[in-house]
Amino acid sequence: MHYNDRTFISTENTANGEVSSKTTFHYKQEGNIISATYGGGEIIKGFLIGIVNEDGSLKFKYNHVNTKKEIRGGKCVSTPEILEDGRIRLHEKWEWFDAEDSKGNSIIEEV
Repeated sequence: MHYNDRTFISTENTANGEVSSKTTFHYKQEGNIISATYGGGEIIKGFLIGIVNEDGSLKFKYNHVNTKKEIRGGKCVSTPEILEDGRIRLHEKWEWFDAEDSKGNSIIEEV
């Protein structure tokens, strides 16, 4: 599975997350290194960097600045699902690294 030049939008997130349907992710991939920029909704600007595993799953860390001017970050593991039309849906399990130290689940889909 290759993620280079794919764009995703959030379709679901738990209440403690900041990503919403207004957040767009732009992915790049070089070898098994994945990166993305993201923003929209509560997020002014964000970056993620990680690894694409052989099964297409992703393991990465993320950081962003939100509309409250807070710097937030965490880690995430994403499991891909190929939709009937060939687009990718990512099922994400994430965790904040800040004082909140909470976990959540989200889904993003290729557009």
